[in-house]
This record gives sequence, C-alpha cells and structure tokens, in this order.
Amino acid sequence: MQERLETMTAWMNEKNIEVSFLNSVENVYYLSNFYTDPHERLMGIFIFRQDQPLFILPAMEVGQLQDSGWQYEIIGYSDHENPWELIQSSLKKRNLTKVETVAIEQEVLSYGRSKEISSLFPEAKLVSVEDKLNEMRVVKDTNEINIIRRAATMADFGVKTGIDALVEGITEMEVLAKIEYELKKKGIREMSFSTMVLFGEKSGDPHGNPGDRKLKPGDMVLFDLGVVLDGYCSDITRTVAFKSISDKQKEIYNTVLKAEVASLEKSKPGTRIGDLDTVAREIISDAGYSDYFPHRIGHGMGINVHEFPSMNHLNDGVLKEGMVYTIEPGIYIPGMGGVRIEDDVLVTADGFETLTKFPKELQIIN
Repeated sequence: MQERLETMTAWMNEKNIEVSFLNSVENVYYLSNFYTDPHERLMGIFIFRQDQPLFILPAMEVGQLQDSGWQYEIIGYSDHENPWELIQSSLKKRNLTKVETVAIEQEVLSYGRSKEISSLFPEAKLVSVEDKLNEMRVVKDTNEINIIRRAATMADFGVKTGIDALVEGITEMEVLAKIEYELKKKGIREMSFSTMVLFGEKSGDPHGNPGDRKLKPGDMVLFDLGVVLDGYCSDITRTVAFKSISDKQKEIYNTVLKAEVASLEKSKPGTRIGDLDTVAREIISDAGYSDYFPHRIGHGMGINVHEFPSMNHLNDGVLKEGMVYTIEPGIYIPGMGGVRIEDDVLVTADGFETLTKFPKELQIIN
C-alpha cells in the first residue's frame, strides 16, 4: 500500500498535480488494501502532493478500514451529515495553497461528484488519472498473482461442478444454482460476473442468459464463470458436448481450440498485444467462420474482471512480465449453438502460464 501511494505522489510531482481523488471501489482497494462497496454513499481517497492522504467513507465502515492497515487521516460520516462539508473542513486545516490541477477518474466519477470537486478547488482544472493507474495495475505483484491463481482454481472447480451436474432434463438455472452453491460452500461469497450456463442453440449467443431450457442429447453446453477472491477475479469458459456431437459441432470446437492454443503460444514479453487477436482470428477466418467471431480475443483481469488492456487486434501495446489477461476465442452459429474456450493467462519471464487448468480437449459427457 505505501509503495503504491508513493508511486502516485511521485507521478503527481512529475505532472505538477496538487491533488488526486480516487473513488472507484477497485482503485480505492488497490491503494488502501480496503475492499468494500459503499453503494450510493461517498467513499474515496484524496492524495496530496505535499501532505499525507485522506480517506472519506461512511462511519459504519471506519473500523474495517483501520483493520486493513490504513494509517492516515480518516473522515467517517453519518448518513445525516454532508461528507463534502467535512472534507472542506479538513482541507482548510491543511493550509493548501492555490490548487491548479486535480486528477480524477474521469471514466467513473459522476457528474455530481465532479462538481463537488470543482467546488472544493474552484481554480483547478481536472485531468485524468486513469492512464497512470492502468499502468500501475496492469503488472501484478507476487501477492496479486497468488490470489488470482487461487481464484482461477476455484473457477476450475466451478466448471467441474457444472459438468458433474449434467443429466438429461436438467435446466440451465438448476446447473447454475449447483455451481454457485458448491462454490459458496468453499467460501466464495461473490461471482465476478453473472454465471452463464447455456444449452444447445442458446450457446450460440456469446452473452446469453440462462433460463429454463432443458438439457437434451446432442446439445453443446457452454459454461462461463468466475469468482472474486480477496478482491481479485477469475474468468473461465469451457464448452462440452452432451451424449453426442455432430461433425459440424466437432469442426467448430477443434477450430476454436486451435485458435486458442495459437494465441496462447504467442503470449510472452515483448509481443504486440494485437497479434494475439490476429493469430486466432486468422485461424477462425481460414476455417470459414470469420462472421461468427464477433468479439476481441480477451481482456486484462485483476481487481476488475474486465480491465486494461483491451486485447483487440488494434492494440499496439506489448506484453510485459506479470500481466494477467484472458484468451477466449469463440464461434457462435445462431440457431445452432456455439463454442468458446477461455483461460486466464499470466505472462512469465520467458513465456506464459495458464492459471485456469481445467482440461479443454473436447469432452462428450454421458
């Protein structure tokens, strides 16, 4: 935590930024080791170029913040109090000189809160802090990697649980419920996104919604799920066949698998990010399915399940050791069904490690 705050302060000195304000749950956690969802209530960190930081949050969560290791000023407020007035009082005690520049999360700070920041610092221009935080968060440290590795293991368990639940006549929602129940028994309180279990033709919708569709022989079954563990996410997709598989389904599966493996094999430090998408897309296109792969190859992952960078073919950034992201090619045929295979990937010193380990070779579940 201290090292990250110092990195922020050094950046502020370099850019002549007097104050930074962070209020997203993810960036607050990254800089404070305190993870909570304040809902509609204000929570955030003020970082000052020449003073110690300030944390504002609901009074009922102050104890948890202190337990997380925060050692600087805390303003805890009750629901009947105006937190911005309390912040203003604290700022007056700091004897801040003229503030010309304030850095904010422009992509997530609400219009109302940006107006409050402008009221606190009426002569300041607002600039974005996102690029700096993306730069900091994109390379994971050893502790972050260990947490994500454990979260990936739980995702593997979720897929196994779903496959073990497959019997003719069961519904998508019944399988989903079994997965999440067993994960909660393992101590998982939160999924990193809404779990997907899709049968047959519904697997042809990349972001389909599970429902009362019953499982039939010949269906492809797509699982897409992830967990939140100690504030970090995992994300896995596996597709299996139930009872039998057609030649067309097998061709689609093997094409997606070939594309995923090819993209993984390009994962190493120095590789252009867009090339991971391009190599997979060329394989799918050469097989005649270019119109049925509508999304990017993957996304960065960490505190958010979808975070920087976007792994699309236009991205000219390069992979760095310690980056974590997904590789997830897919082919989706409307009315017939689809296949997606997704792994969580860590860039190592000389290559990559797939953190999700569940087998991806074609499985026909009897």
